[in-house]
Amino acid sequence: MIGVALDLFSQRSPDDVSIDEIAAAAGISRPLVYHYFPGKLSLYEAALKRASEELAGRFVEPHEGPLGARLLRVMRRFFDFVDDHGPGFSALMRGGPAVGSTATNALIDSVRQAAYVQIVSHLGVENPPARLELVVRSWISLAESTALIWLDGRRIPRGELEVQLVHDFAALAAVSAAQDEEMGMLLRGMLKEEPADGPFADLVTRLIALAS
Repeated sequence: MIGVALDLFSQRSPDDVSIDEIAAAAGISRPLVYHYFPGKLSLYEAALKRASEELAGRFVEPHEGPLGARLLRVMRRFFDFVDDHGPGFSALMRGGPAVGSTATNALIDSVRQAAYVQIVSHLGVENPPARLELVVRSWISLAESTALIWLDGRRIPRGELEVQLVHDFAALAAVSAAQDEEMGMLLRGMLKEEPADGPFADLVTRLIALAS
């Protein structure tokens, strides 16, 4: 039932999905839906919980290969989710009809924290300094807002945004590194294993061409 509800909420705004429609799609009676959930809001929050767990899982990536390539794979899976669950993603990030509810806000925070933990783990830092935390959390917020804007018309090719967000991570780290030696050491370590054809090197090439 929750899976069916998530599919329907992902196709249209939750306000446009009725309990009768969910029951029909799940092949059950309306009273049975109410047996498990007191109303559409509670079912909606259960669907959001499943969506948040799936979205958090998109940030899980093996610690193998260059960091730029890993982040690009993460962004591709992230946008796969956004593409497949557009209204559901928007509802999760913006709160939907449950805006302001403690449960919904906690789900959003859990996704952000899961993403943060995953990204920091790829940098091999056990106790992230304040500037690194700022960079990673800012980047996660940027990925969210970029995806929401993209859903509103999809005016920029998705693949370009995936690469741009990886570039954004490197750029945020570089700006922070320019202000702080500890971040400078982290950035040098991050770039050390990057190949010449990776997304980080691509950013450097583009910036040099722009400057010249």
